[in-house]
Amino acid sequence: MPSSREYLDFLLEQLSELDDVSYRAMMGEYILYFGKTTKRRRSDVIGTCQTIF
Repeated sequence: MPSSREYLDFLLEQLSELDDVSYRAMMGEYILYFGKTTKRRRSDVIGTCQTIF
């Protein structure tokens, strides 16, 4: 089951003290990234909404 936008907002609020956290919608889920790079690498991925909490 895909994560809701409300759950994404909750996670972003929990991670708000970190700089440069971003997300991308992909295949019904949200991928969370840390750091500012123009090319995303696997090492930049924090996780999906389902794997964070």
